[in-house]
Amino acid sequence: MSFKIDTSFKIKSTPEIIRELGLQKSGKVQRYIDTAVVRYCDKYVPMRTGTLKKALGTVYGSGKVRYNTPYAKNNYYFNKGRGMGGTAYGGFRGRKWFERMKAAMGKVLAESIRYVAKAAGVIWHG
Repeated sequence: MSFKIDTSFKIKSTPEIIRELGLQKSGKVQRYIDTAVVRYCDKYVPMRTGTLKKALGTVYGSGKVRYNTPYAKNNYYFNKGRGMGGTAYGGFRGRKWFERMKAAMGKVLAESIRYVAKAAGVIWHG
C-alpha cells in the first residue's frame, strides 16, 4: 500500500510577519513603548516652569525620547532637584530621570509592554 501526499505551504516573509505584528520601527509596539516611557518619566522630569517637561520632541515609534530645550542635556546630568517636587525636597524630579524611572517602574513598564506584545500576537517568552 502506498500513499502520495501532495502539500504546499505558503510561508510569509520575515518582514511581512514583523509588520503584521507591529514590531517594525514605528510599529504599534514601539509606539506604545515610547508613549509609556514618556508617561512614566513625567513625574521625574525636573520642573521649575514646566517648559522642559512640555518640550517633548519625541517622534513616537522612533525608539528615542527627546526633550527640545537648550538645557535638557545639562538638566539630565546635573540637575540638583531644587525645583518644584525636586529630589532635594523629597520629591521625584531631578537628574537622570529616565534611569530613576526605570529603577522605580521598570517591572511595571516591562509588564505593560508584554501585554501589548501579546495583544499584537507576539509569542513572548520571559
